[in-house]
Amino acid sequence: QTRSLLGVFEEDAAAISNYINQLFQAMHRIYDAQNELSAATHLTSKLLKEYEKQRFPLGGDDEVMTSTLQQFAKVIDELSSCHAVLSTQLADAMMFPITQFKERDLKEILTLKEVFQIASNDHDAAITRYSRLSKRRENEKIKAEVTEDVYTSRKKQHQTMMHYFCALNTLQYKKKIAMLEPLLGYMQAQISFFKMGSENLTEQLEEFLTNIGTSVQNVRREMECEVENVQQTIEDLEVASDPLYLPDPDTTKFPVHRNLTRKAGYLNARNKTGLVSSSWERQFYFTQGGNLMSQARGDVAGGLVMDIDNCSVMAVDCEDRRYCFQITSFDGKKSSILQAESKKDYEEWICTINNISKQIYLSENPEEIAARVNQSALEAVTPSPSFQQRHESMRPAVQPRAPAARTSSTGSLGSESAALSALSLDSLVAPDTPIQFDIISPVSEDLPGQGKSSGQSGRRTNPFGESGGSKSETEDSILHQLFIVRFLGSMEVKSDESPDVVYETMRQILAARAIHNIFRMTESHLLVTCDCLKLIDPQTQVTRLRFPLPNVVLYATHQENKRLFGFVLRTSGGRVESRQTSICYIFESNNEGEKICDSVGLAKQIAFHAELDRKASEKQKEIDRVKEKQQKELNKQKQIEKDLEEQSRLIAASSRSNQSSGEGQFVVLSSSQSEDSDLGEDGKKKRESE
Repeated sequence: QTRSLLGVFEEDAAAISNYINQLFQAMHRIYDAQNELSAATHLTSKLLKEYEKQRFPLGGDDEVMTSTLQQFAKVIDELSSCHAVLSTQLADAMMFPITQFKERDLKEILTLKEVFQIASNDHDAAITRYSRLSKRRENEKIKAEVTEDVYTSRKKQHQTMMHYFCALNTLQYKKKIAMLEPLLGYMQAQISFFKMGSENLTEQLEEFLTNIGTSVQNVRREMECEVENVQQTIEDLEVASDPLYLPDPDTTKFPVHRNLTRKAGYLNARNKTGLVSSSWERQFYFTQGGNLMSQARGDVAGGLVMDIDNCSVMAVDCEDRRYCFQITSFDGKKSSILQAESKKDYEEWICTINNISKQIYLSENPEEIAARVNQSALEAVTPSPSFQQRHESMRPAVQPRAPAARTSSTGSLGSESAALSALSLDSLVAPDTPIQFDIISPVSEDLPGQGKSSGQSGRRTNPFGESGGSKSETEDSILHQLFIVRFLGSMEVKSDESPDVVYETMRQILAARAIHNIFRMTESHLLVTCDCLKLIDPQTQVTRLRFPLPNVVLYATHQENKRLFGFVLRTSGGRVESRQTSICYIFESNNEGEKICDSVGLAKQIAFHAELDRKASEKQKEIDRVKEKQQKELNKQKQIEKDLEEQSRLIAASSRSNQSSGEGQFVVLSSSQSEDSDLGEDGKKKRESE
């Protein structure tokens, strides 16, 4: 706005210069060519009449000036046929004032304009060098030199700008004086030349000229008073603005405003120029409703950068630059990385965009509501009062719902549900429980003290490591759904039977992030399968965390902000190694919280039916094994019976053969019996066995 207004003033100064040059040339003709006095006077009258047709950006509605010049034009037109005036009187009374204005005042404007442009370019160059300071290989000497350069150039630009603006404002007064004084001198010379009593110079005209002279003196006094006030204002501003010349002011003296819903200022935007290369461009950015706009220097209006309704903003580490943050649109398809000039601007931009993303600006008192939201965040981390203080009477306890039940998305996070009426918040979340705001990478799982197996690991480590060399668990899964999520935090909870556990965990994690100014979030891909939930690094495709689906006992989405969702994971081990612990994980998605919960519910249903099918298959296999065993026993029994029948047939055939032998057989049989009697009892048994 300042530069646009400056452009209007500069355009007005150019118009004044153009008009004064024409007026100067007209008066110079009066002075130089007495023989052409009549023609020159007529041209002057004509120019004065055309003043009302001039389009001065700042003086188009000056009716008094226009009427005054019209009166002068009329008189000068009447005097165009009179004698030429004395050259010396014209030189002293007419040419000198307008020459002074043309040669001194207008050239001063041009000189200040050039000086201001040089100072502005020097400031831009200093800011560019300061923005390129490395935060890793930072040299204190170089930093001090660059900071001093920024301070000097900014102070020089500010001082030059104020004097330039003062000269432009003063030009409006000098313009009137420069035009009225020559005309007044011209008319006085005419009166003196023609003497009193001239038909063209009446008493009424003298009175008119006297009034004009008085008006000129009043304008001069007003200008001097205005210049004096402006000079005093410039001195006060120089003293008050000295701390602001530093590029990174002290936040203790200039606190961060976290309740803003509108902000404007210069930011450096990163533009990719290749696969791995990028460049930075400094532009003026401002918010307009729910839109982020940018305007390059010289542009008439700003252009849309991104729709920041329901967007996400987080701090990022960007190459060698400091104070960088990333804005991602609600659908995740567009993102922009920007760099602020100071830590104060950096935090204010993040807070402002975060407030706008919640659509607070649509309310009647947006800053008041933003302050109330931030105050609620401050109060959210205070210790909860006891159950007896919060509730006047105890209600019957609500029956716990089945694990992993989908929850309703109505109500608010801060409201007390029916379950909370009978269950204290202290019984949902373990007291003095630390909050983890970042995901532990797979590399840290092999560190000393973290080598426990699943179910034995600590509460904040990754308890579900991947086994190398094995086939992927998700290859045979019939469900594969991928979502873009950002990890907000996790903490241990006492209960995993009510969705209020997830709501309370969301409240505490969001409040803790607001209190400690934690804006950074780790973006991952959440893969939902019938076996597990996986957090995958979008860059390296490495699995950061793995959650077995049977251990996910509860999941829910925020009741108002559908981008927030969480789930409770039940594991063995924790503060007490002999009991199971429950950990609640909270994420932010791109407006897909309910979809993710529906996907997890579908995965658990598929897994449940798959488990039923597996058990039915195992039972059928057991029945088949029993039948097969019974069939083998039956076949064995039939084989034995068949062998006995075969033996009986052999014995019968042998008996028929012995009967056909006659007496000899009898003698032999008798002999055998007598031998058996001689053998005794043991011999008989041996004989029978033979």
